[in-house]
Amino acid sequence: MGSGLAKSGFRMTWQGVRPAGSRAESRELDMGIMDFVKGGVREMMIARPDRFKNLIVYKHPDQNVPFWSQLTVDSDECALFFKDGKYVGYLPPGRHTLQTQNIPFLNNLINSFTGGDVFIAEIYFVKMQPIRSVPFGGPLESMEDPILYEFVTPRIFGEFSLVVTDPVRFVIGYHGQAAGAQDNDVILNWIKGLFFMSVKTVIGQMCAQQGKSLLNLGGMSMEIAGRIQQSAPNLDEIGVKILQIGNFNINFAADDQKRLTEANKARAEARRGVGIAADTARANQFQLDQKFQQDARNAQYLGTNPGWNNYAAGQAMMGAGEGMAKGGGNTGVAQLGAQAAIGMGMAQMMHPQNFQQPQYAQQQPPQQPQQQAAGGAQSVEQRLQKLASLKQQGLISEEDFNARKAKILEEI
Repeated sequence: MGSGLAKSGFRMTWQGVRPAGSRAESRELDMGIMDFVKGGVREMMIARPDRFKNLIVYKHPDQNVPFWSQLTVDSDECALFFKDGKYVGYLPPGRHTLQTQNIPFLNNLINSFTGGDVFIAEIYFVKMQPIRSVPFGGPLESMEDPILYEFVTPRIFGEFSLVVTDPVRFVIGYHGQAAGAQDNDVILNWIKGLFFMSVKTVIGQMCAQQGKSLLNLGGMSMEIAGRIQQSAPNLDEIGVKILQIGNFNINFAADDQKRLTEANKARAEARRGVGIAADTARANQFQLDQKFQQDARNAQYLGTNPGWNNYAAGQAMMGAGEGMAKGGGNTGVAQLGAQAAIGMGMAQMMHPQNFQQPQYAQQQPPQQPQQQAAGGAQSVEQRLQKLASLKQQGLISEEDFNARKAKILEEI
């Protein structure tokens, strides 16, 4: 066909059939070859452009990639392949020839409509080295103080360093947020939003676990920063780790600070009142214990002293007087007399003899110790006769009679 066209004075060109040897043919042929070469080079060489080297994520703009293309991955990044929103494969730093023989996962990307010469994929380049000195600042969401039960909005400021630890998870999260934005600020603002949520979560957990108010956050800055570095829950979900937090500061707006301070003051006063009441109760109990011990010693001393009843009655009357002085001014004379009688009765009950003597001893006739003392001591025979008389009268039992008899006989 070409020879026929040549004989007829025409040649096949990139733009169709033109007169052979014309200047238009030559010029169009040269431009077509250059366009093909330029287009082929553009399609054959895939890499992150220099002007986008600073981006955390760069997305290659063309999804149609011919086989045998050369893919270059820089030393601080990796390349991820997605198709229809699903992760397909990963390539590490280096230069890679895109063919199925050395990259098996490309088989899942082949486009059959092109005869198998082109595959379709979204290619992402993700930075794997740390991104340092990222500034942050602003209010967290409103949160309740776990101790003072006030709702306030803490504010945080500082800077952090981060690294992408799971590029697949990061791109999946990033893809729906800012894919194709080609702007680090968009990516970092998304990360900062999740960082703020992690800070709020960590602060709430620490205050609840340690029983501290949000007012204590100022002295916990280092501890909070360390906890966030260990685990930032919301960032872990997108495959990002916080490496370092610097100049971390937490504070409150003036209204929130005042509200927390007043609530803390009221809580301190309430706790102080509880403490004073507890101390007063302990002091009163101590006084009661001391008085009880003193009364016990007096009872032991006065148990054989005729003045015991007078002492107990006096104590009862003092108690009645104190009761009237503390609000019993309207108490009638009859009630006062009743209190005195009760006091006397208690004195009789507390007399040691009532605890030591058996019940039958109340039925014994008075022994008139003064007359016995005047008449001299009784003989053993007299004491035995008296003991037998008591038994006959039924005033003592057989067991008591034998016990007392044995005691008398031991004195012989």
